[in-house]
This record gives sequence, structure tokens and C-alpha cells, in this order.
Amino acid sequence: QVNFVVCQLFALLAAIWFRTYLHSSKTSPFVRHVVATLLGLYLALFCFGWYALHFVIQSGISYYIMIIIGVENMHKYCFVFALGYLTVCQITRVYIFDYGQYSADFSGPMMIITQKITSLAFEIHDGMFRKTEDLTPSQRCLAVRRMPSLLEYLSYNCNFMGILAGPLCSYKDYITFIEGRSYQLQQSEANGKEDTKYEQTDPSPNIAVAQKLLICGLSLLFHMTITKTLPVEYNIDDNFRATASWPVRFFYLYVSLMAARPKYYFAWTLADAINNAAGFGFRGYDKNGVTHWDLISNLRIQQIEFSTSFKMFLDNWNIQTALWLKRVCYERATFSPTIQTFILSAIWHGVYPGYYLTFLTGVLMTLAARAIRNNIRHYFVESPAVKLCYDIITWMATQVAISYTVVPFVLLSVKPSFTFYSSCYFCLHIASILVLLVFPLKRTQKGSKKHESVQPVWSKKLEEEENLLQKNSYSTTHNSFSQKQEITCRYQALKQ
Repeated sequence: QVNFVVCQLFALLAAIWFRTYLHSSKTSPFVRHVVATLLGLYLALFCFGWYALHFVIQSGISYYIMIIIGVENMHKYCFVFALGYLTVCQITRVYIFDYGQYSADFSGPMMIITQKITSLAFEIHDGMFRKTEDLTPSQRCLAVRRMPSLLEYLSYNCNFMGILAGPLCSYKDYITFIEGRSYQLQQSEANGKEDTKYEQTDPSPNIAVAQKLLICGLSLLFHMTITKTLPVEYNIDDNFRATASWPVRFFYLYVSLMAARPKYYFAWTLADAINNAAGFGFRGYDKNGVTHWDLISNLRIQQIEFSTSFKMFLDNWNIQTALWLKRVCYERATFSPTIQTFILSAIWHGVYPGYYLTFLTGVLMTLAARAIRNNIRHYFVESPAVKLCYDIITWMATQVAISYTVVPFVLLSVKPSFTFYSSCYFCLHIASILVLLVFPLKRTQKGSKKHESVQPVWSKKLEEEENLLQKNSYSTTHNSFSQKQEITCRYQALKQ
């Protein structure tokens, strides 16, 4: 953990230096690729020693597979190899070297590299083999039309900004950043034409970085002072289970899992700040010309803590991984996409049994929550007062359900996980199964579209800001056709 923090702080300083002295206006993309790659490999070597060779081996073999297999089937081979290589490394680390410990956890960066390898393979397959009309809007936007060079490939996978903690970004976004293409403020006039107000080739990320570093500091402070006093393991303490009432137990379940989240807030927000400090992560301007640096952000803390549905929580937690799962699995699955996606997520996370218990439980929770929402929600949204009560109840239910689901993810092993679930009499598992037996899973026709976009009371303001952003976009300056196409697909992808 100390190595991780030290390396990330070094990466933050390197990002500021990279943006200042190796700006795209001052040097070539080749130099920027080389420096970003070498700095990334240096950080990996410092943090993990010679285990960092796995990053180069996994990337190198995947690139060789893409070259020799061809665009028709390379996405399948790259997917199987990258995920298989990751799994083998996780098995050796967990069951051979150090079960339950996170020392020398080189599999963490490999998880991000695996995402990049597989997503790029699918993007190249979409761009160079599939017909444009067969692609979804997001696939069309992210499709890569040429094979990357080995340097571009290694730079994308192993650059210093994201090698330790990500987040995942699309290959096209990364190349756009390295090549330093400018962004424009676009505003839609009443006649529907695009009016370019001004061009700013280098919007400053300083305010965004400062805000994210403040969030990092508060998260780290919370983690170091509060988290240790509320251990998740206390949920299976014999004395606590024997003496505490059910309301007390569920309240402690909620606060203990809430206290476990700030370490993720810290790591992901710091990683986001590092990318922003280097100039990467700019999403666009709003109508007032205010910059937004959340293109590759991995979480939205406010919406996580005030989620009123299982889906809302998942959509705002580890956002880039959720998008990866959607793009490589959910959208392409031929049957049971929800189940396949949760299984892939479990395999990608690692080989601890607790991960599989969490994600199998998550399948039940997701399907049950979807059934309840589709069948009864429209009865509670007509009156603001009733809607507020509904939001409060669903917020409480969501937070308890999320906490109940992720306990095995924290405990890791089978025995303590089953101790916890058996002490709760598997109550939410049984409740989810009963819900699926009682309510039809598909959305009922009545009220389905009318109330589809109704938001929780406390999230309306934030959603209005996001909707306003979606009316504006950025584009490259190559030509007007590519600008309009980029605008359309970028915000369609963000919306999805």
C-alpha cells in the first residue's frame, strides 16, 4: 500500500511534468509514447519488482496474436488468452504464494491491462471486419480502423498514468490525447446548426485536479480513522450475532460496508487526477464554457451513496469496468446476458471464492430489483410526497442489499461468508427468489415508458447537469464530417 501511494504521487508529479514539458505542441507523438511507456514500466518495476514482466509478456503475446490471427477472430483469441493469463497469475499468487494477503499483488495492474487488451481487440474487430451498419452506436464510435503499432499498443497498455490503478480508457481517446488534437465548444442553434464559439487547444485541468485531490485527502482520512473502528469481520462475531437485535445488525452491516468504500474512492479518484494532470480525461464544455474532466472517471460518489436501485449503484461504481463488461460481454451475449456478465466479472476479479458468492448473489439481487422496479414503481411516482417516501424506502433497501451482497467480496473465503449468510438465514436470497416467482421479469407495458426516466428526488439536479452536458460535445479539427460523427457517437456512448 505504501509502494502504491508513493508511486501514484510520483506519477502525479510526472503527469504535471509530462503536460508541461512534453506537451503535444512541443514534441512528437512518438516521444510522448516512448516516455509514457518507459515511466509506466519503471513504476511497475519499482512497485512489483520482476513481477512487472508479466505486464510486458501479456501485452506482447496479445499483440502477436492480433498480428498472426487476423481481424476476423483475433478478438476471441485475445479475450481467451488475456483472461486466461490473468487467471493463472491470480491462482499462483493466491493459492501458491500468499492466500488472503495483498502483498506483491501484481494482478491488480494486470486486471486493467486485460481490460485494455480485450476491449481494443473487439474495437479493431468492429472497425476492420464488421460492417458499419451492424454496429451499435457505441461500437461505431469506438471502432478502430487501423492496426496500432507495437509502441502505440504498449503505450496504451502500460503508460505511467494508468498502469497501477487505471482507469480503463478507450484506445481512440488515448491516441487523441497523445496526438494532442484540439477540442471545440459546440452549441446547437435553434436551426439545428453547430456554432463554434471558440477553440481552446489546451483547457486547464488544475481546478479539476485540485478538487479530486481534496476528495482523495478526505477519503484517506476517513479510511485511516473510521474504517479500522468498523471492521466488516465484526458482522460474523459470535458475541455480536448472539446479542445484537436485527435492526442493530443490519445498521452495522450498512455502516461497516460504507466505511470500506473510501479506500476505493481514494485509489480511483487519485488515478483520475493523475490522468487529468497529464491533460487526459477532458470530456467537453457546457454552454457556459465550463470544462468537465470526467471522461474516464471511475465513480460518482454522491450517486453511489444515495442510490435508490441496485442498477443505479452498479452504474456509478467502477464505471469503466461496467462499460467494459457491457461492451465485451453484455451487448454481445447470445443468451442470459446478465448472468454471463456477472460470471465474467467474477472471473476477472480473481479466484477467491468470496468473489463468486458475491457475483452470484448479485445476479439474484439485480433480477429481483429489476422485477420490483418494473412492476410496482409506476404506482408511486405520481405524487411528489409519495415519490419521496418511495425513494427513501428504496434507498434503504438498496444500501442493505448492496452491503449484504458484497460481504463475501470482503471476507474472501467460503466459511466466513456462509457464516454470515446463515446467521441472516439467507433472508435476502430467499426474498429475491420469491420476488422472481411472484413478479414477471419483463417490463409491463403499463407505465413502462412514461416513468422510465423519473429520477430520485435528490439526484434531479445532478441529472439535469449531465443532460445539459449531453447537448454539447467536443470534436477533432480534421474535417466537418468527422467532427459531427464524433459528436454523435461520443455522447451516445456516454449516455449508454
